Amino acid sequence: MCKKTPVDFAQALKEANEDNDEADRRWVYVPYDQLTDEVGPLHEHDAGELGIVMVESPYKASLRPYHKQKLATVLANGRHFALEQARRGVAVRMVTAQGPYRDALREVAGQRGPLTMMEAAERELRVDLQPLVDEGAIEVVPHQGWMTTESDFDPKGKGPPWRMDTFYRRVRKRTGLLLDESGGPLGGKWSHDADNRQFWAGEPPAPELPQFQPDAITREVGELVQTRFGRHPGRLDLAHLPATLQDAQAQWSWALEQCMTCFGPYEDAMSTSSRNLFHTRISALLNLHRLLPARVVQDVADADIPLSSKEGFIRQVIGWREFVRHVHRATNAFRGMKGVKRKPGDGGWGRWSNEDWSPPDGPADGGASVSELGADHPLPPAYWGTRSGMRCLDEVVRGVWDEGYGHHITRLMVLSNLATLLDLSPRELTDWFWVGYVDAYDWVVEPNVLGMGTFATGDTMTTKPYVSGSAYIDKMSDFCAGCGFHPKKTCPITRLYWAFLARHRDRLSENHRLNLVMGSLSKRSDADKKRDREVFEAVREALDAGEPVPPDTD
Repeated sequence: MCKKTPVDFAQALKEANEDNDEADRRWVYVPYDQLTDEVGPLHEHDAGELGIVMVESPYKASLRPYHKQKLATVLANGRHFALEQARRGVAVRMVTAQGPYRDALREVAGQRGPLTMMEAAERELRVDLQPLVDEGAIEVVPHQGWMTTESDFDPKGKGPPWRMDTFYRRVRKRTGLLLDESGGPLGGKWSHDADNRQFWAGEPPAPELPQFQPDAITREVGELVQTRFGRHPGRLDLAHLPATLQDAQAQWSWALEQCMTCFGPYEDAMSTSSRNLFHTRISALLNLHRLLPARVVQDVADADIPLSSKEGFIRQVIGWREFVRHVHRATNAFRGMKGVKRKPGDGGWGRWSNEDWSPPDGPADGGASVSELGADHPLPPAYWGTRSGMRCLDEVVRGVWDEGYGHHITRLMVLSNLATLLDLSPRELTDWFWVGYVDAYDWVVEPNVLGMGTFATGDTMTTKPYVSGSAYIDKMSDFCAGCGFHPKKTCPITRLYWAFLARHRDRLSENHRLNLVMGSLSKRSDADKKRDREVFEAVREALDAGEPVPPDTD
């Protein structure tokens, strides 16, 4: 007789665990972002020898107003992973933590003895669990999901400044990835970035995103998120949420087959017709370790696709992804550079919603408040969906709250670019990214926004601010075509660019990589410089008021 499929997670886990006696097992704590048995203790020992502890944490979910899709992605993947492990013979204990993780795990360790865990990726979790490590209740072993080591990152221990391209070449040479017989880079170049800047005009057609049939477990998670976390921002879309291991594999198969051939050339393109274009959408799965970085890199290296697509993808994974993790760890999340906020920030959610966000007391703080150029202006309502009148910003923000997604160029050259040009607070922008994106964790979001997106950490990891006027957005997107501003005649972004350079001239003039643009700034007429300042003030005033930028602001 067929068993009836359980309609809720608790019952499903009870049935899957039925034959898994908890006695005489090696107990492992599996954090929310280590959902794999392909590396680490779950790979090194037989299932019948293992017990795992997993924690669902309303405390963690309440630290920030995380996007509903982010919460559902973490919860659904965690629950499915627990079931997958129980069904292969691992004893699974699922614990709900009303407070910090340490409280829940201290009780389990008292019952079962010291727990083993791979080192937490997030600093926030490492800080939370450090007392248990100090007490001997948790033994930490290296995190085997990473592809690179500290010696790859900083072999001589010299410290900052660090550069991604140097790191990337070092890793390529050590691993042999995309090298020719002489040991040099395939195609004669380490980076094919210059080949990957094509405008997308609709051909070849962008693939439709894969869809998944939510099962009872995923639907239960969706109901939980809508009920318990209903005031959190963002739209919940279970049909585009890969939750099981099978879903993750299907997402990657789709990416390899449908996206990777054209990924490289259109890697930097932006379009209103397709938010995704040829991007793989696997970053959230990588960061949860539902897919392993080493596996996807090797798959791409072996694939029959253009070299520019291979190299562009591999640079994203073993270049930027691994690099920012090392920077975040080496700088202790930039805490040596300035003060630290006492409480986790909401990215401006409270001002926009007119509700108070009060994170619970606990070990989590609000992160480093670095700002190399002194920017500290609050994020305007436009980042929460209020219309700005600048189509690029409005389209990208809409995508974030619709999907918890945007690819790297929309993040860097629209959201971070405009925030930098407007002197918006790097810390608040970082918190906004942390809240809004499905793939955001502290080791990802802080170096990418504080370090790269806003130049808030100076030259620690980048050589100059990543800023531009309207020309870049016009070249790489179709945003300008339907905008009320003309990219060459009336778009305020170009004047914001010149006003930014003028305001920070003393600091930026020291940077030799900006010699050319600073020379151009010196040639601008006094009338243009005056108008640049006026546009900057008018744009900020309109956005602060939650109003569209006036059409005569040029």
